[in-house]
Amino acid sequence: MSIARLPVIVGFGGFNAAGRSSGHHAYRRMVIENLQPADRQETLAGLAVMMGLVCFSDNAYRDAEGNSLGLADIESRFGEQILNGTLIRRIEKTFFDVDAAHWQKSASIGAGVEPLTIEMRKRDLPEPLPADWQVSEIDDDRVRVTTSTSLEVKFDSYRELPVKSAGQLPSGFNPGDLYNSRYHPRALQLAVIGASDAIQSTGLEWQTVMSAVSPDQVGVYASNVMSQMDENGFGGLLQSRLKGSRVSAKQCPLGLNTMPADFVNAYILGSVGQTGAITGACASFLYNLQAAADDIATGRCRVAVVGCAEAPIVPEIIDGYATMGALASEEKLCKLDGVDVADPRRTSRPFGENAGFTMAEASQYVVLMDDALAIELGADVHGAVGDVFINADGFKKSISAPGPGNYITMAKAVASARAILGEESVRFRSMVQAHGSSTPQNRVTESQIFDQVAQVFDITNWPVSAVKAYVGHSLSAASGEQLIASLGIFKYGLIPGIKTIDKVAEDVLADRLQLSTKDEVCEQPLDVAFLNSKGFGGNNATASIFAPHVVEKMLLRRYGEEKFSGYINLRERVRAAASAYDLAASQGSFSTMYHFGEGLIDETLIEVDQDHLTLPGFSQSVNLAFSNRFADMFD
Repeated sequence: MSIARLPVIVGFGGFNAAGRSSGHHAYRRMVIENLQPADRQETLAGLAVMMGLVCFSDNAYRDAEGNSLGLADIESRFGEQILNGTLIRRIEKTFFDVDAAHWQKSASIGAGVEPLTIEMRKRDLPEPLPADWQVSEIDDDRVRVTTSTSLEVKFDSYRELPVKSAGQLPSGFNPGDLYNSRYHPRALQLAVIGASDAIQSTGLEWQTVMSAVSPDQVGVYASNVMSQMDENGFGGLLQSRLKGSRVSAKQCPLGLNTMPADFVNAYILGSVGQTGAITGACASFLYNLQAAADDIATGRCRVAVVGCAEAPIVPEIIDGYATMGALASEEKLCKLDGVDVADPRRTSRPFGENAGFTMAEASQYVVLMDDALAIELGADVHGAVGDVFINADGFKKSISAPGPGNYITMAKAVASARAILGEESVRFRSMVQAHGSSTPQNRVTESQIFDQVAQVFDITNWPVSAVKAYVGHSLSAASGEQLIASLGIFKYGLIPGIKTIDKVAEDVLADRLQLSTKDEVCEQPLDVAFLNSKGFGGNNATASIFAPHVVEKMLLRRYGEEKFSGYINLRERVRAAASAYDLAASQGSFSTMYHFGEGLIDETLIEVDQDHLTLPGFSQSVNLAFSNRFADMFD
């Protein structure tokens, strides 16, 4: 019987409405009211730098006038502004004006008693000319057009969007400023800085990792759902003909939803290894996590970068989801609360009286290694991936309606964790990160699943958290936000409450669930978190994530005290390097990894024989000495 390799989490990072994920800062923003003063002030200072409120120079934080500031000064002067400029809030005008979003209004002019006469530039004449147009020259540049029929035109116009809130990156923070991002769609900017943050959070030099494995034993698994729909991606591509502009050479390739993986391979890691870009609607992160974890468990790869990056805060996407009735509109929120003006901070209300989900942008990446490589390199272990289960819904009446698939994924995830960790871990030391999309249908159907699974496994008072209450729904990246929040819970023992609701809705099945409106302190360290995700089209996934103290016991058992002690010594140096990166990033020095046109492989120097392929610049070769794994089927 072959022994499965354990996919351990050795790095994590990214950016969302709560800030930077590495160092647990985005998690700490969610529970900031209950942090120790030092942790709270460190996170506020890092956000202040991201938002351009202060800078770090000459070994001190400084305001716009150059005055030195202590951490307490930053909190007292900028604390309220920082809190207001993070998490879900009114869509800022750096995106577009929600009260006057640009659109084109169609109209028909002319067709009156008198012919219509207009003047225009000669170069702007349509091709071919309409048959009834009579054109006469005014001068070398301009012409006069006369027509007796109506002219169909489109006027620039502006209208109010029904949805006005979203989970946006902290106010004033521009992801493209962290590297040479010219012409990159926003989602790809997020992919670059998110993956770079995760990789640097490991405390390991990437070349050290690459030297320890074969070039084909590295994997990148990342994608997004909505592709890149802003001006520099598919949005600009599809709009160009209607706007009378030209398509650029970059819009088509950069719009592809494989780019959050391809950019990491080509410009961050220089990887020639396994790659995948799997999409499963809002469960996409877990789809990619399953592929990576399975490849590590079977030995197909030894280190994997897994993530998703989504930037859907554009009018067209908001229009699409709003027209479906999926988003929390101002009108629905006002009616729900009995007010004239909705609170933009409370648009996402998982398991409460709600009106739809809240769109968000985010980039979340994690770095996985097999346990043997982590031991060898001294990598700091923040958790491990137990299993990821994916199941569809079968026949569906509506593509967006829930179905039975999530019952299967949730039950299998809990059963698998019980088999690995034991019944007590599941019954008394587990929690659930709910999909918690904040729709009336989700609050009922998801709570039904949790309640039924809890009954089967004799779980009572099961803690349930829903991070979308803080950061909104980032579509493909949503489960990445659940995972990284879980790592924070493992470290700090604080489960973020659903603070955007006054109480749990009456139709929620909560008898066996702990759904709290405030942060809850864990009575004892959690052993496992279950990440649950439901996506349009019947895409369901549930993952089990093991806590670091559980993983350490597993590693000690597998490798013995002597080898584990050597690993602990190595880990101290790695942790110190990770802490140094965290401090530098908090002070505004992200050192984003981006290598455009660097380190290109000279293909004329590739060497191949029957057993090996050697690439210039890589320490180890690719193994070609395959055995017949179907030998039992041959004579």
